[in-house]
Amino acid sequence: MPTVRRVKATSVAAITINDVADRAGVSIKTVSRVLNNEANVRPETRERVQEAVTALGYRPNLSARSLAGSRSFLIGLCFDNPNPAYVSEAQIGAITRCRVSGYHLVVEPVDNRSETADSQLEAMVFNVRVDGVIITPPVSDHPAILAMLEASRTPYVRISPERDRDRGPSVYMDDYKAAYDMTNYLLGLGHRRIGFVRGHPDHGSSYRRFDGFQAAMADHGLPLQPDLLAQGYFTFQSGVQAGEHLLRHPERPTAIFAASDGMALGVMSTAARMGLSIPTDLSVAGFDDTPTARVVWPPLTTVRQPINEMAAAAADILISGEARRAMDDKLPIKRMLDFELIVRQSCAPPKA
Repeated sequence: MPTVRRVKATSVAAITINDVADRAGVSIKTVSRVLNNEANVRPETRERVQEAVTALGYRPNLSARSLAGSRSFLIGLCFDNPNPAYVSEAQIGAITRCRVSGYHLVVEPVDNRSETADSQLEAMVFNVRVDGVIITPPVSDHPAILAMLEASRTPYVRISPERDRDRGPSVYMDDYKAAYDMTNYLLGLGHRRIGFVRGHPDHGSSYRRFDGFQAAMADHGLPLQPDLLAQGYFTFQSGVQAGEHLLRHPERPTAIFAASDGMALGVMSTAARMGLSIPTDLSVAGFDDTPTARVVWPPLTTVRQPINEMAAAAADILISGEARRAMDDKLPIKRMLDFELIVRQSCAPPKA
């Protein structure tokens, strides 16, 4: 009968917060404060703790942290946006900031036009028990959702809200000035007959971008021409349809400014199908600076909207506790981030 050898199982002890404290030469409480991104920790101490965490490969136990601090270490992000590039950039920005502080991101789609939009988000708030919610447009203006979050005492940060910006923390950019500057750029090239594709009517930024376009045209003594306007919905297909509407006009525009890159690409597709060369026959400009804008030919002139940075800033306001303090003290927090005009090969002076 063969001999059965019994081997005693051994395991490497898990790295604990005590090990991190010993290596960094600080107290356990100091390590906890650094991991929770709390204030009043000296920069050199914070750096020493973070180096110890990295060197030891320490991974905090989220369950234990939650029980100890009444936090879930989860941040929610809700969206209703037809532009997948926008949603992707917002997620990347929020995730990157969450990862630094040991948080995780929970993403929830919401039908902004539904009568039950607030109940769609309630599951995240009451079942998952997120520590805060990032609300992207157009959900950031939904009155029932804002009321539900306030009633449940859930901190939130709104990205690019259109209405009542003093109602809770918000992060945004100057859509009006960005559209004004892009229109001025096209006018500076010599274009006077400029078409404009408006954004989705549910999004507040659509109106600010249109106002910026209209103001720049007026400042150059050019009245608004209805035949040079087309309604879009932040989608490629709506850009195709807008392009057909604008480019089949007997006196077609020499340039078209679309309120999103997706719509601008749709316009470019229509122009190519009609045998028009960009930018020789038609200049096209967009808004967002999505990855596709950089790889399409010719590369798209556009406004770089800091979507990634806005989502990261929103996550930072929640993780740092600013949003909760703002809720308790009823003080608004507003952060405006810069945009950038990105000039590429899709625009040129009009033909003589």
